[in-house]
Amino acid sequence: MAASPPGAAVRKPLYRHLYFWVLVSIVLGVIVGYAFPVQASGMKWLADLFVALVKVVIAPTIFCTIVVGIAGLGNLAKAGGLALRTILYFTAMTLVALTIGLIVVNLVQPGHHGATIPIKDSVAEKTLADASSADTGITGFVLSLVPKSFVSAFTDGQLIQVLVIAVLVAVAVAGMGKRGEKVVSALDTFAKVMFGVIKIVMYAAPIGAFGGIAYTIGKFGGSILGKLAWLMGSFYVTCVLFIFLVLGGVAYYAGFNILKFLRYIKDELLIVLGTSSSETVLPRMLVKLEAAGAEKSVVGLTIPTGYSFNLDGTCIYLTMGALFIAQATGTDVGIGTQIGLLLFMLLASKGAAGVTGAGLVTLAASLQAFEANSAIPAVGIALIVGIDRFMSEARAITNVIGNGVGTLVIARWQNQLDRDRLREVLDNPSLVDVDHLIDQQHTGEDEKREAVPAGAH
Repeated sequence: MAASPPGAAVRKPLYRHLYFWVLVSIVLGVIVGYAFPVQASGMKWLADLFVALVKVVIAPTIFCTIVVGIAGLGNLAKAGGLALRTILYFTAMTLVALTIGLIVVNLVQPGHHGATIPIKDSVAEKTLADASSADTGITGFVLSLVPKSFVSAFTDGQLIQVLVIAVLVAVAVAGMGKRGEKVVSALDTFAKVMFGVIKIVMYAAPIGAFGGIAYTIGKFGGSILGKLAWLMGSFYVTCVLFIFLVLGGVAYYAGFNILKFLRYIKDELLIVLGTSSSETVLPRMLVKLEAAGAEKSVVGLTIPTGYSFNLDGTCIYLTMGALFIAQATGTDVGIGTQIGLLLFMLLASKGAAGVTGAGLVTLAASLQAFEANSAIPAVGIALIVGIDRFMSEARAITNVIGNGVGTLVIARWQNQLDRDRLREVLDNPSLVDVDHLIDQQHTGEDEKREAVPAGAH
């Protein structure tokens, strides 16, 4: 059969694409935020509602995906190798992100431009209180991996705990032999139910994006941006450099183009921009990366792990935020102390959830825990509380891109990446209809190849 020409797949009208309505909502949010700031500042609940709806289905979906993926491998040694490679890659990228943030903040020194901003303890009161209850030491980190109960792993919204429980269950099921096949089948069916829920929830994405952007513009406006423009500008530029130079280089080494990959996940990036939360697109990223040629077992383990262990944007934010506060408060921090802070944050960044505000709380907790060694006043977190919302978009977007690239790289490392399929999809993203794929996940059809026109291979 002759190959179908590029674009032979049936194209949906523009107005039927999710990214179109999300983009429209973002524009409307900006307009409403500037025109009606008082009313807009009360619209955050729309974004919070959408994030909450997504979080309802994330934990069970991730649990089922990981158990089915690992148990389906039929080889625990292979699963262990995948887990080891995943942790090694994510640790290396975390270290790179922290280091880049440290280098840029030392070169640009944005804190010297914000030193005239007075520190108000009351501004950071809630953040410091939240940080005080966070365990950032080694012992606290290890203990945080284990939930209080099997159920609390799902009710507390801690993905890292769901991940641990899922891995334990997967290993147990894999050891049951044929009897375990019934468990895998049941969980696979339940996962399909969750994908049906996900499809329904995603209809609210434009509403969440509208509320998030309107709130940000209406609440903070542009006044505070001028005072802290150097920090914001430095952070955004650093994230862009990290995406195109570091992640772009890694992608090139793995055999794909970072620009084409960004085009492929543009819908998800727009949703993240509007909601300031990377968790809102986690289910869609699972489907899209599998559709791009990565094996289901790799995607199922790597993406959830990345949401706790590979928050590149958050890591850049941590070192830049800490040194900005030091510079703005006139605190002298030597290179040795900076390296110590970097290593401390290498651990503190693990387990930071991909939801709005987690980066700020993690930064505050790190400063409090390291205050005696670094002399950086934790109360200095008040300097950046006002612009954290603006910076959270860049953090979340960088986190999503980093996890997407990482998944494909690890799949290639595992020899579980269909490179021809990836090349085909990145050259023509219209071959993948995520809504259709989620439908197939829901109904149990073969979702991975059907979006490609017959003969396209």
